[in-house]
Amino acid sequence: MSRCVTVVTAVHAPSARFLPEAYRSLCEQRLPAGWEWRWLVQEDGYGDKVRPYVPDDARVSFRQGRTGGPGVARTLALARAEGAYVKILDADDQLTPGALGRDLAVLEARPAVGWATSRVLDLLPDGSTAGFPGDPAQGPIERGTVLESWTANDFRAPVHPASLFVRRELLLALGGWMALPASEDTGLLLALNAVSRGWFTAEAGLLYRKWPGQVTGQAAHTDPAERQARMAVVAARARALAQFGWR
Repeated sequence: MSRCVTVVTAVHAPSARFLPEAYRSLCEQRLPAGWEWRWLVQEDGYGDKVRPYVPDDARVSFRQGRTGGPGVARTLALARAEGAYVKILDADDQLTPGALGRDLAVLEARPAVGWATSRVLDLLPDGSTAGFPGDPAQGPIERGTVLESWTANDFRAPVHPASLFVRRELLLALGGWMALPASEDTGLLLALNAVSRGWFTAEAGLLYRKWPGQVTGQAAHTDPAERQARMAVVAARARALAQFGWR
């Protein structure tokens, strides 16, 4: 099944109730003739609170695994990935109409581009959306520029890792997501940019839900000591990959 886009979603019990909305946004996607998507839903842990929200659809597969955070869950899901491309969709987020097709078109047309991201809108509790300031212009993202911008802007990346679309072999070559309690997706983004050109699509491709239970909203996420350690290892990995000169 080479003409397949694998969509990977990590989920835990608090975010499971949003899966039907994520699924609906996926069902609304349109891909070129001959292409299809498969959705890999991976629970971070074992229990009985997530499965009831998983759609009954032959294109959807659900597995559970030991608790280790979203990066571990996504990396475990890669064992089931098929096709040339992987798209990330967090359980509480939604794709915008056409997002998957736009991502696919970028990488199909540009063999030298390894990954793509798009504009992201915050989805607020009242249903309204809000954009992020400072999005780059649509077009290629040169190697190393994400690290430069991230370092210069208090560890804020110029593009959002939750919107990532990536070549599966490149994702596997880099070992999936970093073994961190948070920022594991930023670590992957910087590693990808250290070895490959990327692409940014200016049209919004993801609605990023803001809600009280999200992991990035918890106090532990901003603990200064842990944050400093996370940022240090994320930067060190990206710089080491760049110094090796591997592409």
